[in-house]
Amino acid sequence: MSAPATPAYTVPEGFTLHKENTSAILLPATNDAFLNPVQEFNRDLSVACIRTWGAVMNAEKERKWRAAAERRAAKKGEPRAKRARTEEDAQSATDERAAAPVAEEPAAEDASTSVTKPQAEFRPHQFVILEALSATGLRSIRYAHEIPNVKYVIANDLSPAAVEAMRRNIELNDLHEKEEPAAEGSGGQPKIRPAKVRVNEGDACALMYNHRGERNRVDVVDLDPYGTAAPFIDAAVQCVNDGGLLCVTCTDMSVLATTNYPEKCFSNYGGAPVKAEYCHEAALRLVLHTLATSAARYGRYVQPLLSLSIDFYVRLFVRVYTAPVEVKKLFSKTAVYHVCSGCQSFYEQPLGRVTEQVSQKGNVNLLFKVHTGPPVSERCPECNSVLHVAGPMWSGPIHDKEFVSSVLSHVEANEDKYGTSARMKGMLTVAKEELDTPFYFTPSKISSHFHCVCPSLDETASALLHAGHKVSRSHACAGSLKTTATYADIHDIFRSWVKTHPVRMDKVSGNSPTRVLLSKEPKAEANFKRHPESVTASSKVKLVRYQQNPTPNWGPGARPGGKRKREGDD
Repeated sequence: MSAPATPAYTVPEGFTLHKENTSAILLPATNDAFLNPVQEFNRDLSVACIRTWGAVMNAEKERKWRAAAERRAAKKGEPRAKRARTEEDAQSATDERAAAPVAEEPAAEDASTSVTKPQAEFRPHQFVILEALSATGLRSIRYAHEIPNVKYVIANDLSPAAVEAMRRNIELNDLHEKEEPAAEGSGGQPKIRPAKVRVNEGDACALMYNHRGERNRVDVVDLDPYGTAAPFIDAAVQCVNDGGLLCVTCTDMSVLATTNYPEKCFSNYGGAPVKAEYCHEAALRLVLHTLATSAARYGRYVQPLLSLSIDFYVRLFVRVYTAPVEVKKLFSKTAVYHVCSGCQSFYEQPLGRVTEQVSQKGNVNLLFKVHTGPPVSERCPECNSVLHVAGPMWSGPIHDKEFVSSVLSHVEANEDKYGTSARMKGMLTVAKEELDTPFYFTPSKISSHFHCVCPSLDETASALLHAGHKVSRSHACAGSLKTTATYADIHDIFRSWVKTHPVRMDKVSGNSPTRVLLSKEPKAEANFKRHPESVTASSKVKLVRYQQNPTPNWGPGARPGGKRKREGDD
């Protein structure tokens, strides 16, 4: 990724120049078009993911192109003589056709002047990106500068002030339409260079609905609103090309990751939030559920590539495909969770299940059935506390490990091209290693339920590994672990820990769930000695896995001023 030479920018009075990677924009003194510098990580990550998706998509297209070329070549080489019944006859007919033009071959001196047909070569697909909520246009400008094979970027906003800022910044970065002089001595007319970033002023949904026809779809849609992306998702899943990329940001974490506004969460995302320490992963799964069900209405399905909970927002990258058979499988990738209000144990209730039926001819038929339930009684089996219902939400994998590895390799090879490359490497490394099981826990939280001294992260991970369970870290929370073990298994390990680290029962109230947890005996003695495959072993490699607060007053920022509220947030 070669960065263009840094031009000398002219800064008009009343503006300040903001530079980010290959691009620069002018920010007015008034808050007419919003930019959050903290979101540089979001923009860096988006550039890396779209570049990686573009490489994957073109590799897929090239494989299909070469396969089709081989089929054409094989078909062209087949003998045409219908009467040739044997290999000898077919070969004879082929030889006769091959020999026919030899008699009329030009003289040897003219052979050098004969024109040969150039061999066809694969041309990478030039794709179109649509940023529905652009504000200052910085994101679209960076996409045009830094991502190869971009035909053009459509930058849209509803606010006239934001559109004015976009036009100003696009011209500043020389991405606008302009007249280029003809080459010297050519005598030709000046050429019009098309804009690399095309500005549109209008409603985001109307723009995307205008691109939902199969011949008019775009390859990448980026939704980065101020707040929830819910109003734009229905239009977005329709206007993405088959195999295209949908990038979604939601900053309404007070709705997604708390139970303060369950009715709002349900109206936006079709599910109830989780009241537990793993609420940020639940937020990702709620948004994925919305994307999947929205796409399913149109015979389309989503494949999550990378789903991250970052700072004060969630950022998701999914591919969108059209396949009614795959849409049916969404039934088995959706679940409701019963979450304990005391010890935060969760119990999964899938909505459906898939069974395979193999016929005598070897054909495999998929049968979709309603799942049995409920998975638990009215109270938590672990601590006897009441249960809360969360979801429905996405219960399948939230990352594509192969894709994440490709993005990580790209970032490691281009560290100097991203201002937040250190953080990108850390978060992508953790995401690549994450288990596909839902939700995580922290030893400190489990210890608080037992009122005991907290074991170290390494001791907890080692005890789970010695017991035969898989363990990984989670990108969503520092000091967290994901495991294939149930909460009952985790509690058993902590009961073994309490044997050597006694709890002062005089500090525990009589009706506390802690007493119920401690009243049970562990099924087996846990081994807390360091396991060679402990996930903390990778911590020896110095990576910024979890972000520190970048500035004293960081966060989503205030809405822009003006009579009309704009849609985008960067």
